[in-house]
Amino acid sequence: MTGTFILAIDQSTSRTKALIVDRSGRIIARSEGGHKQSYPQPGWVEHDPIEIYNNVKITARQAFQSAGIEAGQLVALTITNQRETAVVWDRTTGLPVYPAIVWQCQRTADRCAALKAAGMEETVRAKTGLLLDPYFSATKWEWILEHAEDAKMKLVQGKLLAGTMDSWLLWKLTGGSVHATDYTNASRTSLFNIHTLEWDDELCHRFRVPAALLPEVKSSDEIFGYTQDPELFPEKIPISGIIGDSQAALFGNQCFDSGMAKATYGTGTSVLMNVGEKHIQPGNGLVTAIAWGMGGKITYALEAIIRTSGDTIKWVRDQLGLFSSFEEMEELLARTPNNEGVYLVPAFVGLGAPYWDPYARAAITGMSRGTGRAHIIRAALESIAYQVKDAVVLMQAESGIELKELRTDGGASDNTMLMQFQADMLERSVVKSEVAELSAMGSVYLGGLAVGFWLSLEEIKDRSQAYITYESKMQAEVREQHLAGWHRAVASVLGADNRDGGVENAV
Repeated sequence: MTGTFILAIDQSTSRTKALIVDRSGRIIARSEGGHKQSYPQPGWVEHDPIEIYNNVKITARQAFQSAGIEAGQLVALTITNQRETAVVWDRTTGLPVYPAIVWQCQRTADRCAALKAAGMEETVRAKTGLLLDPYFSATKWEWILEHAEDAKMKLVQGKLLAGTMDSWLLWKLTGGSVHATDYTNASRTSLFNIHTLEWDDELCHRFRVPAALLPEVKSSDEIFGYTQDPELFPEKIPISGIIGDSQAALFGNQCFDSGMAKATYGTGTSVLMNVGEKHIQPGNGLVTAIAWGMGGKITYALEAIIRTSGDTIKWVRDQLGLFSSFEEMEELLARTPNNEGVYLVPAFVGLGAPYWDPYARAAITGMSRGTGRAHIIRAALESIAYQVKDAVVLMQAESGIELKELRTDGGASDNTMLMQFQADMLERSVVKSEVAELSAMGSVYLGGLAVGFWLSLEEIKDRSQAYITYESKMQAEVREQHLAGWHRAVASVLGADNRDGGVENAV
């Protein structure tokens, strides 16, 4: 092997990053760029796939320049991506027929409700491990095929392809020669049977998404194809290590054993627990995911999806204007050590696990005349930890597997107050890697294994990461008071007729 570096593309909900990683597992260069978030109607969220692909090329070239290397020094290009976001494109023009419908988008909530009423949810759950919810890709693809201009005609003509963001990027990077995805992304669509490991004909028929449009499904550690975009670099570089961002963070956090879990604190938060090679059929709002396919074996995980977490902090900053910088936020929190009974339920796009109510809307409860901006900021931050606590309690009950420890990553994991509060709520160690790019590193590890850059998981473990560990310190009585207040606040938004409302003062 002549190459000495891996290029990782981390395509998330709000931005694209390119990272250059060496054989020691060290990130030697990085570049990033954001893309536009479009909200054409309340509850709708869209991205421009062309803008995102152009950002991939721009950030990759910038990372190369920063590292001072050439394409010939690469052994692989890896991809980790925002999951469930749905794209449909014309294979002849290479252009999307409609903007990408983002995982957060709620436009198909009524369609999902109709399918539930028709008795489809148990079929979906039994075959895919998922709930019938607008979060997942199937109804998004169905909506595009029904509403995009000329989509029906192009479908009849055999011109259309459908995929999640990884499939779109792979197709573009290979010059339109490879239409494929990996098990993790396929398992988030509501169309992939996680038992047979195939696209399910019955589900494709019921969701009106022809299987012929969908990508070939492979293990995350396979070589998917080779780059063929001269605007990126002239050499043909192997593309491997394709994996959805949440599962990638589980792998990057080295949660290789059953009972290990991670929480990625991003726009939303995905809590994922490794449950081994045996499939578990959960209830109560949890979903089963394929953690990864590697070496011909499938590892499963339980996942709780928290729709809004880091985005809550952004909302408090940008829409309410309660602070202007994270340094200011830290100062305000330091002066306000208690929430004084104020809770923020961040149901801006519904609530995920364990509640799964797409119609729930956000509320701030418990305010008094003495409530100030710091109390609302603290309530917003604490809401993240409460939601993760709910998720972990449910996972343990459904799987019979005790949480060993929670490993954390994502932007909000840098907040020491949040991490300590999370440990206090969980009564478990919360372990934060000092490597910030865990999703990218998960794809790098898998891609590196595929091309022989590393030879085993043991070799990856030897590239030890530095960690910060938070231990629970809160008294049990205080913890129970916090949690009781949170659950009262959540109850106030569940089942309420808030479908057209925004944030409500539910005092």
